[in-house]
Amino acid sequence: MIRRTAHTLLVMVLSCWAGLAFGEMRFNLQDQKTALGHTVYDLHNAIVLICLIIFIVVFGAMLYAIWKHRKSVGHQAAHFHENTTVEVIWTVIPFLILLGMAYPATKTLLAQRDTSSPDLTIKVTGYQWKWQYEYLQENISFFSMLATPRAQIENIEEKGENYLLEVDNEVVVPVGKKVRILLTAGDVLHAWYVPALAVKQDAIPGFVRDTWFRAEEPGVYRGQCAELCGKEHGYMPVVVRVVTAQEYDEWVAQQQAEQGTAAAATATTDAAPETPQAPAAEDAGAAAPAAAAGGDGAEVYAQSCGMCHETGLAGAPKIGDKAAWAPRSAKGLDVLYGHAIGGFNMMPPKGGNLALSDAQVKAAVDHLLAQSR
Repeated sequence: MIRRTAHTLLVMVLSCWAGLAFGEMRFNLQDQKTALGHTVYDLHNAIVLICLIIFIVVFGAMLYAIWKHRKSVGHQAAHFHENTTVEVIWTVIPFLILLGMAYPATKTLLAQRDTSSPDLTIKVTGYQWKWQYEYLQENISFFSMLATPRAQIENIEEKGENYLLEVDNEVVVPVGKKVRILLTAGDVLHAWYVPALAVKQDAIPGFVRDTWFRAEEPGVYRGQCAELCGKEHGYMPVVVRVVTAQEYDEWVAQQQAEQGTAAAATATTDAAPETPQAPAAEDAGAAAPAAAAGGDGAEVYAQSCGMCHETGLAGAPKIGDKAAWAPRSAKGLDVLYGHAIGGFNMMPPKGGNLALSDAQVKAAVDHLLAQSR
């Protein structure tokens, strides 16, 4: 029986070893791309090794004692009480082990908390279920949401390589620069987590937390919200693209140009006098659409509104749901426009895309109403 058990365990160990040597099995942390990440990785492995040694020594001694002193070989139980030497040993040795583990762990934690002298500061705000990024020095702001097609989520299409780990707007940072992340939340608890960069920090409403990283090499590093934040928690990825300094400067210039143009367009639209709308027919139940000034409302809706209104996220009324939209339509276009532009309940201003002009938002509202009557 014992030989059979030992043979089975040996086969299992050799099988696992072969899988690790020749297969693609992964039982550890992701490959680290920061110096601090390498420190965390080495600390993790060292402490796991210490725990393994303790496990082997303690359970080995226990199993040996059980086997060697079993009743079937005639061993008689010994009667003894107290042993000062043994008690000192089993107190001092664990204390020294804990000290040996605490020193490198404390040193690493202090390094993780040192956010001083950053080269770049990004404010990150978590919402259900998207991230807002604000580059404080560059005056750049955008929202980042899940880009995985709904057809993949509903198993209509084959899942892609980066299923649920792809976004419409990536965080872009330069390689070799210290990036400080200021974290908060606009609704519930979230957590910004990118394993390869060894960065994870909770985002708490009403508080600003911070963390940092310095990527060693260009690449795309993926993570996700690591704090249960509602029913779409699994649809809140984080994607960080690390690029060269030149590529980063080009990206910043492009973003500033695009957002500056959008801001100018918004200011022009807001400053222009409103044209009185012609009364609509009774069956339409609404004023003339704003699509002429805002362009294609369907396109704006698809880019900035569809994620919530297609699925009913965060209580958003679904497009085409006549019963849900009837009482809202009765409030009038001005009220709906105001909600869409300024934000209402769980909906952020302009659906989270502040680069949109008021006219574009109104066109998207017109499209929603047209499809929901």
